[in-house]
Amino acid sequence: MTDWIVRTNRLRRWAGGLLALGLLAGCGAGGGASQASPGPSAGNSPQASLSGSPAPSGTPEPKPTPAPDPIQTRVAAMTLDEKLGQMLLVGIDGQTMDENAKKLVATHRVGGIILYKPNIANASQTYGLLNALKEANKEGKAPLFLSVDQEGGKVSRMPEEFAKLPGAAEVGCSNDAGYARRIGASLGEEVKTLGFNMNFAPVLDINSNPANPVIGERSLGSKAELVGRLGIAEMKGLQETGVVPVVKHFPGHGDTSVDSHLELPVVAKSLEELKALELQPFREAVKEGADAVMIAHILLPKLDPDHPSSFSRRIITGLLREELGYKGVVITDDMTMGAIIGHYDLGQAAVQSVQAGTDILLVAHEYAKATAVLDALKQAVAQGKLDEARIDESVARILRLKDKYRLTDAKAPAPEVERVNASVREVLSGGAGAK
Repeated sequence: MTDWIVRTNRLRRWAGGLLALGLLAGCGAGGGASQASPGPSAGNSPQASLSGSPAPSGTPEPKPTPAPDPIQTRVAAMTLDEKLGQMLLVGIDGQTMDENAKKLVATHRVGGIILYKPNIANASQTYGLLNALKEANKEGKAPLFLSVDQEGGKVSRMPEEFAKLPGAAEVGCSNDAGYARRIGASLGEEVKTLGFNMNFAPVLDINSNPANPVIGERSLGSKAELVGRLGIAEMKGLQETGVVPVVKHFPGHGDTSVDSHLELPVVAKSLEELKALELQPFREAVKEGADAVMIAHILLPKLDPDHPSSFSRRIITGLLREELGYKGVVITDDMTMGAIIGHYDLGQAAVQSVQAGTDILLVAHEYAKATAVLDALKQAVAQGKLDEARIDESVARILRLKDKYRLTDAKAPAPEVERVNASVREVLSGGAGAK
């Protein structure tokens, strides 16, 4: 019996060995799995069958190359002249497109135009002028900003056939954010029906100095909370109509006693004092998605004793961009104002402004001044004073804003003055407290 058990065990071990050898031979030949890969084959792995990916190996797969940013691709395809042109928003002479206006758009490729009261006679003429400017830009790499100062009240550029909208002080007296939003939308409807796509409003300056000769009733009030709340509501009303609002005049023009159109105002406030009042509406506007901010021509010696705010790196980059976290487009107030040309060389001021972080230079008067600014910028790049990468940053921001609002140089529909007037009258008749 013992011998039979021993022989039986030997037979079992021999058979098991043959079976193991057969299994090994089967895995090594024709089984579909590599000897170097002891795990399940990719085709039979449950994970692989779901994802279609091969089994993980010791060497990680390269990460896919991210898709290129289309804005950066467009910037890279532009010439230096085209980029610099995008950084100018200029005024023109007369009520029709003259040769200088055509050259500014078609040759110098400026990024935008501003019209003032002398440029505007009536709805039909304004509509025709704006469409002619668009036509001149048909070979441009980006559509034009077509801008205007339409605040309501005493700062109104609309032709006489439009219903009149109240100024900021009257809106502020309502203390009604809903009403302010409807006023903002009404401002947007007025300018949009003529073909404008950008409005230099609302004013976020606080009327804190009764002797101020330039702000006064253009301000929503003397309290930071009120100005911020109603100003942001007006800003959002403009945005809803597809018009780019430009909030102004950073870091606050309310406590000046000099008109910057004529002379350079000096405000001897510390940063802490500005934070306690002037900066509050702008801080809130940045949080609420401000698209564009206009920089004032003000000297703040306790922040920067050497440069007005419009070309101060400490104020534009340090305060607005870094401290307040603003990522949108920065536009100067008109560089041909007395505050600048009365004290500085225009070309050099423009270069310093871009170095400080400005994206768009507003040159509102004279063809020669606009071309002088372009020449100064181009020379600064050639001399290494302006890095082209710095130019590219601004152009990318400008193109993103134009894309966000889906701007186009296509001919606008005919103005609907009566429809807009009916809408405005409805807002005014409802007044504050209406829904």
